[in-house]
Parts: sequence; structure tokens; C-alpha cells
Amino acid sequence: MEITGIFTAIIVGLIIGALGRLVLPGKQKIGFWLTLLIGVVAALIGTFIAAAFGVAKTPGVDWIELILQVALAAGGVAIAEGVMRGRRP
Repeated sequence: MEITGIFTAIIVGLIIGALGRLVLPGKQKIGFWLTLLIGVVAALIGTFIAAAFGVAKTPGVDWIELILQVALAAGGVAIAEGVMRGRRP
């Protein structure tokens, strides 16, 4: 992966994290930085899964890959919210 690919993954991950948080109902009480980190990880994992299934390179917008990434980000945000809720008194 080139350095431009890494920066692109980070930027897309930031957007994916925000979308994943918006998909979940209610207010999440996790930090902004954790949301962004989850988005970056979800974007990378979603890209690898889409490539494994052969749907990463499609003409136009890669809707399947995007849906995978947002779903992974929403799941990650929900898990992080549950863990953080369990730590609060």
C-alpha cells in the first residue's frame, strides 16, 4: 500500500466512523477520537472483506464495500459504547 493509499484510507475511515455513529439510534457516549479510530479500522477491514469476495472493484461507486464498511463501523461503535457503559459507575 502506498502512502497516498494510507492517507486515503484514513480520510475514508473518518467519514465511515461518522456514518457508523449516525446509523445507530440514540446518543453514543464514546469519544470523537474512538469513533474515528473505529471508522479507520472498519474501512480497512471492509475493504479487505470486499476484496476477498471480489466486489472491491466495480464500475462507479462501490456500494457493497461502502455498506460493509458502515455496518462494521456501526457494530464497532455499538461494541465500544457497551464496553464504555460497563466501565461507568
